[in-house]
Amino acid sequence: MTESVLRLENIDKFYGPVGLGVHAVRDVSMEVEEGDIIALLGSSGCGKTSTLRMIAGFEETSRGKIHLAGREVQKLPPVRRHVAMAFEGYSLYPTVNVRDNIAFALKAARLPAAEVAAKVQEVAEMLEITDILDRSPNSLSGGQQQRASLARALIRDADLYLLDEPMGQLEPQLRTLLRGRIKFFIKERGMTAILVTHDQTEANALADKIAVMEEGVLQQYATPAEIKDRPANLFTGTFVGEPPMNVFPVTAAASGGRLSIALADGVVLDYAESDFAAEVRDRILTRGDVMIGVRPYAVHRSETGPTATIQANQWLGDQSHIAASFAGQTVVLVEHHRADVAIGEPISIRVDAHDLHVFDAETGMAISHGPELA
Repeated sequence: MTESVLRLENIDKFYGPVGLGVHAVRDVSMEVEEGDIIALLGSSGCGKTSTLRMIAGFEETSRGKIHLAGREVQKLPPVRRHVAMAFEGYSLYPTVNVRDNIAFALKAARLPAAEVAAKVQEVAEMLEITDILDRSPNSLSGGQQQRASLARALIRDADLYLLDEPMGQLEPQLRTLLRGRIKFFIKERGMTAILVTHDQTEANALADKIAVMEEGVLQQYATPAEIKDRPANLFTGTFVGEPPMNVFPVTAAASGGRLSIALADGVVLDYAESDFAAEVRDRILTRGDVMIGVRPYAVHRSETGPTATIQANQWLGDQSHIAASFAGQTVVLVEHHRADVAIGEPISIRVDAHDLHVFDAETGMAISHGPELA
């Protein structure tokens, strides 16, 4: 059985007096297993960096416990936690060159000079920074400093690697290249890592699991596929996914073996009751007013169905993003070919039952995904 390297138990962070100050992290509990890469994903101010800094020891926990590699560490200073961290602000030593910055921890551990040199060369080649090893940190661009900081963290021997926005300063082409290399580097060595990011593409590409945070609350902690296919709540459903999930307030009713889902402006989606499990039908009908969500790639043009009017049609090189007025708001469709539709043109919309996500209108919690209960 895979061991848990990190366990957070009911972690709270207040900036100011407990119960009175800014409540930045709220009762977060999660476990990170050995060899996993975890992404803390959320918008600015959601609590992800505060969580990372509490794990590292640079922020005190207000309440709760942190277990790392079998030790309770929330009261230990950073130097005793055996973690390696790449800071968003880089924090390179300005008085030594990049090579010595990267090698600092290895030299402090008194590793043989040849071994240190080989490890520095390996990580520098992986991050495309061999040409700046003899330069001063102050002479580097932000992206070069960021890669040097990342190299300094990844080269260390640690129980846990903490990466704060590790590629935020890199141009898109280099970022795409390095994602694969960094993941291979971490996985090949069996390292356990947590990265903070607001970039869901980065989270999906690198992480085994994603912890989605908002307003200090852990909204969902699951694999990228689970978050996409079975979002725990309306926030996760709409936050993760590009373009975002389409969401509509609806009222459901059943009659004559059909389940009718009424949207605004008289638009109705009609399904056979047998398209849904009995528990799902009962839950939807009992709730009455609910929200439905459907991913843009699951909205289809068809020969029949409710009508929408084209507002925009963008070809992005590999897919078309189509926006249309529908049920009093805008619905977005994604098609994997160049769509031949013009602004103002009417189209018919089809949404299959297995692509519907239903959420409680009051709490936002998921009720069902397709034919199954959430």
